[in-house]
Amino acid sequence: MAEQIFDYAPAPESRAVVSVRPTYEPFIDGDFTPAKTGEYLTTVNPADEEALAEVAVCGEADIDRAMAAARRAFDTVWGPMSGAERGKYLFRIARILQERSRELAVLETLDNGKPIKETRDVDLPLVAAHFFYHAGWADKLQYAGVGPEPRPLGVAAQVIPWNFPLLMLAWKIAPALAAGNTVVLKPAETTPLSALVFAEICQEAELPPGVVNIVTGAGETGRQLVSHPGADKVAFTGSTAVGREIARSVAGTGKKIGLELGGKGANIVYDDAALDQAVEGIVSGIFFNQGHVCCAGSRLLVQESIAEELLERLKARVERLRLGDPLDKNTDIGAINSAAQLGRITELAQVGVDEGAESWSPSCELPERGYWFRPTLFTGVTQAHRIAREEIFGPVLSVLTFRTPEEAITKANNTPYGLSAGVWTEKGSRMLWTAERLRAGVVWSNTFNKFDPTSPFGGYKESGYGREGGRHGLEGYLV
Repeated sequence: MAEQIFDYAPAPESRAVVSVRPTYEPFIDGDFTPAKTGEYLTTVNPADEEALAEVAVCGEADIDRAMAAARRAFDTVWGPMSGAERGKYLFRIARILQERSRELAVLETLDNGKPIKETRDVDLPLVAAHFFYHAGWADKLQYAGVGPEPRPLGVAAQVIPWNFPLLMLAWKIAPALAAGNTVVLKPAETTPLSALVFAEICQEAELPPGVVNIVTGAGETGRQLVSHPGADKVAFTGSTAVGREIARSVAGTGKKIGLELGGKGANIVYDDAALDQAVEGIVSGIFFNQGHVCCAGSRLLVQESIAEELLERLKARVERLRLGDPLDKNTDIGAINSAAQLGRITELAQVGVDEGAESWSPSCELPERGYWFRPTLFTGVTQAHRIAREEIFGPVLSVLTFRTPEEAITKANNTPYGLSAGVWTEKGSRMLWTAERLRAGVVWSNTFNKFDPTSPFGGYKESGYGREGGRHGLEGYLV
């Protein structure tokens, strides 16, 4: 009997739930007010290059206004407010996020390019969970293990990246508000829309003016924000290169700082691992969100005795991934976020070929418009290859082999980064032995890319310092 192949019928999510304004202004002191610069940038849908909206570029005068509003709100309203009252606002925001989750998921997919099933089933539930979790901490800070009478720092200047726009906003804003701080946040220039809708949610929740301020723009806006003398805390998630610049600018100012930067995570598969389970974890580790994940498992370390069998199963699984319209609920691989990021991925993938590694991609048709890159595996990779050392931030996996657990640890730790790692084995003792020796802020056991607001996240070495999530994440916003 001939093998039957079933095709997936298109299952697009409706765009009707989202109303995108033609123009967006910054959110300062409780209102959307025109930027003083009079300049705008265009945010586009990476799946088809359609222009979505014009977004204001904030300059020094706008940041001054936002910082003044945040300071005023901290001194007169939010700082003196009881933790129980602050918690009520966070609970209210969390409930509104849940009520508007479908709208926000579609908007995030349009602006970012990631599949709707990820924004709907992963991002938005986690966003609401972070606000619910931190709402519970607001009146219990004395039990967080950071001293008997913890106090808020004041005004937090926060800059977030484009790979998880709304989730990174929640990681930053929820603990800051729970601890009693006020916020000026800048979203990435390619994905500002969900942050601006979050500003609408702050209005809907009747959050006091000035507690949350959203300033928009590109790199210069971010530099002006983090260097502003009115900031008591700087929180940044993004590239290691920019993180270095921020650390230099903040040094000696007395500002508290938290940096969550790049990664080159190792995903270690031992010979006793459940291979089908490991394959799913490998796929999730590198192809989730098109590999636009700082903690992606972009280096696969496989024990030599099972490498051939594992790669055969992995390639068969990758062949079944569906690349295409991010709003289609069947889509596994969406669009690359921008032309600039696509260029970097393409360049580093070509470097891998030029340096002698063997490239493999499934046979899939790419859409005619938009920014797309096939999921790619590189074999024959050594630690000297650039694709094994540099963060590509795309759907590109470098495969290396090892013979002994000691060799796996040596290769896994041979990186300037230290954000994440995964270990696949059926032996608990081997799992614990490996995790103890890995220099990574997060080590996943027989899984990958699992997040929870109660668990701290952060890195070592060039992956940054400080933690986000859990009671450890609250410490960065308290004295």
